[in-house]
Amino acid sequence: MTGLLKKAFDEASRLSERDQDELARLLLEEIASEDRWSRAFERGPDRPRKLAEEAITEHDRGETLPLDPDAL
Repeated sequence: MTGLLKKAFDEASRLSERDQDELARLLLEEIASEDRWSRAFERGPDRPRKLAEEAITEHDRGETLPLDPDAL
């Protein structure tokens, strides 16, 4: 574990259990997202384009939510 990651975990350990669980959930989601993108690019250049087209289709069907920068 890097020093910076250890420092982050040390700081996070001071949070309430609820906030620790929320932080853990966000971190795990981010790791999973990075894994999905890595696998998509490994499959070839067409895969990311197809994912983008799917996202646009979902948006057009009203299945997406507006981005709220304050909620990030």
